[in-house]
Amino acid sequence: MVVVGGSVAGLLTAHVLADHAERVTVLERDHYEDAPGPRAGVPQSRHTHVLLTSGMNALDELLPGLLTELTEAGAPRLAVPGDLGVWQAGQWISRRNPSAPIMTPSRPLLEHRVRRRVLAGSRIDVRTGTEVTGLLGRPGHITGVVVRDRGAGHHTRQDLTADLVVDATGRAGRTPQWLAELGGRPPAEEVVDTGRAYATCVFHADDPAGDLRGFYIVPDAGQPFGAIVLPAEGDRWLVTLSGPRDQAPPTDPEGFADFADRLPHPAVHKWLSTARPVTRPVGYRHTANRRRRYDRLGRDGTGLLVVGDALCALNPVYGQGLSVAALSAVALRKELAGGRVPPAHALQRAVLRSSRPAWDVATGADSPMPGATGNAVRSGPVARLLDRYLARVRDRVPGDPVVCTANRDVLFLLTPPRTLLTSPRVLRRALLTTAVPTPRDLPTP
Repeated sequence: MVVVGGSVAGLLTAHVLADHAERVTVLERDHYEDAPGPRAGVPQSRHTHVLLTSGMNALDELLPGLLTELTEAGAPRLAVPGDLGVWQAGQWISRRNPSAPIMTPSRPLLEHRVRRRVLAGSRIDVRTGTEVTGLLGRPGHITGVVVRDRGAGHHTRQDLTADLVVDATGRAGRTPQWLAELGGRPPAEEVVDTGRAYATCVFHADDPAGDLRGFYIVPDAGQPFGAIVLPAEGDRWLVTLSGPRDQAPPTDPEGFADFADRLPHPAVHKWLSTARPVTRPVGYRHTANRRRRYDRLGRDGTGLLVVGDALCALNPVYGQGLSVAALSAVALRKELAGGRVPPAHALQRAVLRSSRPAWDVATGADSPMPGATGNAVRSGPVARLLDRYLARVRDRVPGDPVVCTANRDVLFLLTPPRTLLTSPRVLRRALLTTAVPTPRDLPTP
């Protein structure tokens, strides 16, 4: 078996497949460093990342002991909103109803620890500096990949056969083009794109006031600016600011800090005014939600499985990517648990199904945003009615612990989004009660 792409989704997939194959080969364009550090092939390396509670549970199942390793390496654990000031629907969320913890390691630390654990397996090989340029086989029956040394000419081309080819190459994955080159049809795509852009800068700073360990300013259709301020290992703070289409945060430190003045509460801007930037801000604009429907290419397809962002790329501002990668690997393991390897289309359906709650959350939040485009934007009378109901839910999150917990469990991918519609307790509070206001000052426990 061959896994194309050696980031988190590819590594976790290789780890699962290694229990069902004589050999799994991971092909990675970059060269791995001995210590954690950003990689050119992972544009998200320098940006803020979180492991949601669901992702932590999945990683603990896949790689027992990894969470302890991350903690020992300095990765913080936070309760939300117990440790964070979360601003939503025009007010702070009460901190009296904290969640199970999330983790906020840097992407390089997490990927380095995952890679070290996964590649310790005797059935997994890795080839770095290797570029895949195409697929072998025919439409419906993929038999391998075409590879060459990165930066070398076509004379280094090599055909590498495999019983299963896994595309884990991320948003820039070229499998649709490669299928077309074989005479097949590319998968249909579903897209919701708000044009949101963001930038991230690393700071040294004192903790915020009031025993807080960070901030999360949630953008919505009526308030388009957002901020995520989280601690990471090494006494660093990662700060991500986001804005709507054509209002991207600047990538100079002074302009970056000034941009925070657009946020609906001055707390983040005030904190940034005394923080010391360690790096220049790094921008990112590829925030469209894009789902490729490989599951619809036919039941007779064999030899190909697509995972991670190459299958379902989500707006990164919602912090779901790492957790979805881990949840998808758990779903793949369960599908393979019967002893007999299921057909590729069954594996593809299982992986896609595992990402559906995150897709529903991200596209549900982005569809009402001004200027949202794409063929999967939710519109029409039913969508407007649903948006009105969910707005009532959001209005009650800050001051109602029942609604807050239910909403948080959906955002953390612990329960499906439909529970906000089917829970009698949430329905009763959303439809029959008045939202309880919380103070505008920074929240205290």
